[in-house]
Amino acid sequence: MTTLRHITLALTISLAAISTTYAQTKLIDEVVASVGDDAILASDIEYQYGQALIEGADFNGDIKCHIFEQLLIQKLMLNQAALDSVEVKDSEVMQQVDTRLNYFTQQVGGQDKLEEYFKKPLQQIRRDQTETVRTQLITQRMQQKITQDVKVTPADIRNFYNSISKDSIPLVPAQYELQQILVYPEIEQKEIDRIKTRLRDFQKQVSEGRDFATLAVLYSEDPGSAARGGDLGWYSKTGFVPEFSAVAFNLKEKGKVSKIVETEFGFHIIQLIDRKGDKVNCRHILLKPKVSTESRKKGIAFMDTVLHYIDQNKLTFEQAAANFSMDKDSRSNGGMMANPEDGTFKFQLSQIPAEIAKAIQNLQEGQISKPFTMIDERKGKETIRIVRLVKRHQPHKANINDDYDLLKTLVENQKRKQILDDWIRQKQKETYVVITPQWQGCDFQYKGWNQ
Repeated sequence: MTTLRHITLALTISLAAISTTYAQTKLIDEVVASVGDDAILASDIEYQYGQALIEGADFNGDIKCHIFEQLLIQKLMLNQAALDSVEVKDSEVMQQVDTRLNYFTQQVGGQDKLEEYFKKPLQQIRRDQTETVRTQLITQRMQQKITQDVKVTPADIRNFYNSISKDSIPLVPAQYELQQILVYPEIEQKEIDRIKTRLRDFQKQVSEGRDFATLAVLYSEDPGSAARGGDLGWYSKTGFVPEFSAVAFNLKEKGKVSKIVETEFGFHIIQLIDRKGDKVNCRHILLKPKVSTESRKKGIAFMDTVLHYIDQNKLTFEQAAANFSMDKDSRSNGGMMANPEDGTFKFQLSQIPAEIAKAIQNLQEGQISKPFTMIDERKGKETIRIVRLVKRHQPHKANINDDYDLLKTLVENQKRKQILDDWIRQKQKETYVVITPQWQGCDFQYKGWNQ
């Protein structure tokens, strides 16, 4: 069955697929279709085909024809995105490019081998990947824009549930509802002093002529920007946390290095690259203070005390979360953890961080784990937590009472698909599309390409 997933081609590109495709590209590069002013090359299809093989794509029919149609749809999306001024942030693009290049580098065994493999310098490889990622992200944004007004009523959900056969009712895997209390261990003053001394030394080195970007590559602890010399891309004021933004937007002179800035992520120094209107392009060096063994022990002892108060019924878990948890996202909900993928309070086991999954594996409903440490993935900081297993939902066939949100998502996706189908068919009629004869025999899902 065709789904929204078929509309957006997968982002991860296997090096093995690229190797095969690059060899083919030299022999078969030709224009096979034009959509408006944009062309689709035979090499584009081969490139995606190699990727699909590596990913183990399961598709009934001619997969190359399917890929070709997805590229046709992508061109329609990009044409409309240009008209609607749909854009993506440079920082989003760069983050995904970094992820890809890190993966590629690990696969081939280092940067030198990566450059040898592509027969290009790293900067050219980065530029190529940047365009690919930007195109894919813009296509996704355009799809979201087209389907943004989808609304589902309770009646829609009941009608959907009552209309499907019992055999078609989706099976819901085991799910978990969790509460947490999270604290950050105290950072000792001597560690803060050490970090600040190091950053002051970097400031001094830059003032003496050392390249800021080189220092960022060597020493910054921000994995997303260090490889780019600390370059964060273009941002408006709301794109940074307030403390960082206040200092970054106060820099007036290109190349100027800021004072030391403390944020929830650690300590930074910032250099202004450029300014355009209400946006700045900065680079930074981030250093994260380390937690001492003594501070970690104190944090665990504190959480043991909190746990004791809960066990003795001196505090409910909800009261303890409101009073002590440093996680602003969950403390106002009594510590209830929200699933970032769908906004509900239910998690499948695969969606739970490994440390939390291990902590709850032997718990009964209502029981609380012992304190444990784990790294906050977003901030990269060490945390100490206790987690309560609120409820364990056993695998079952979906029903309206227990799985309303899941059924709502299914109905929303169904409506989004219909809206996208209608949009594509309308754009086929409005857009100049020419397909070469050898590809006109494809059994397309949308029959209007050949009209």
